Amino acid sequence: MIPVNEPLLNGNEKKYLNECIDTGWISSEGPFVKKFEEQFAATVGRKYGIAVANGSVALDVAVTAAGIGKGDEVIMPAFTIISPAASVVRAGGIPVLVDSDPITWNIDVEKLKIKIEDEIEGKENKNLKAITVVHIYGLPVDMDPILEVADRYGLKIIEDAAEMHGQTYKGKPCGSFGDISIFSFYPNKHITTGEGGMVLTDDDGIAERLRSLRNLCFLPQRRFVHEELGWNFRMTNLQAALGVAQLERIDEFIARKRRMGILYTELLKDVPGIELPLAKTDFAQNIYWVFGIVLKDEVPFDAETMANKLAAYKIGTRPFFWPMHEQPVFQRMGLFNGERYPVAEKLARRGLYIPSGLALTDQQIEKVAEKIKEILKEG
Repeated sequence: MIPVNEPLLNGNEKKYLNECIDTGWISSEGPFVKKFEEQFAATVGRKYGIAVANGSVALDVAVTAAGIGKGDEVIMPAFTIISPAASVVRAGGIPVLVDSDPITWNIDVEKLKIKIEDEIEGKENKNLKAITVVHIYGLPVDMDPILEVADRYGLKIIEDAAEMHGQTYKGKPCGSFGDISIFSFYPNKHITTGEGGMVLTDDDGIAERLRSLRNLCFLPQRRFVHEELGWNFRMTNLQAALGVAQLERIDEFIARKRRMGILYTELLKDVPGIELPLAKTDFAQNIYWVFGIVLKDEVPFDAETMANKLAAYKIGTRPFFWPMHEQPVFQRMGLFNGERYPVAEKLARRGLYIPSGLALTDQQIEKVAEKIKEILKEG
């Protein structure tokens, strides 16, 4: 079986984990947590890093710390994992959706600007409070126009850089643009802690609030006394130890991912019937968090069928994200009634990603490309 994702854990992971066990520091108060927070924040150019249990809860605390509450609107892509929208809904807010750019798969910035103007200038009750920027699959969102429109209308930016470890926009690290930014350390990410996440900010007050929210909002002067409800979203010292070991190799991992993306592109570039990830834009080179393909309209089957055909050859895949306006849970809530986002809908039905993990070998990449060619030729 060629797994869709497999991390590399052959650095100092065992050494640091053994150190946790030998010293008895396995809880969230161990020294590796602080070390990981400081080192990861430094790589992103942020003042503060607050480690949490995973990337999804990082969004929960980020949305709350950003002051999003009942009736507040947050604009975001229709094509993303459910976490950005779920975090807003749980806070009592309302996600406002924008379709994707068909080439980069990121949020369509021109449609975003139009939607913001409609939401703010076309309403007496101006509830739009923030933009959640989600960098998708390997290329960053074009941030300059988003920063400009956010500044013009006084909107906060929550930057979801969960997939963007080591990626930059015009030379500046992804994760350094939002008022609050988040990362994930799930096993398929460039840096993994098994499960884990990080919230980052340069604001002293926001950082203090984030730490409180992830730790049940204990009063500083008296533990077990609470004036508001927080969460136990802490990261353990064991997880952070893995993160420190992984972070030592971030440059190696980025280079490896880009080599894999280049090899896949070379093997598949002339194959009819598929669209490949864009290798670069004016502001970034693809970091290939995953290597996605989109089946063109002339292919007589969808991504789910393609995944099943590859599975018959013991090749793992994952579907692309399913659009927010088509999520049953949100439909039952009455959200997004009658809304359509055709690019997101096409990506969801025609897109999938193929094996992309750091442990993947060139020989495995060649086999995957060979089987894709065979399947598409057979039709």
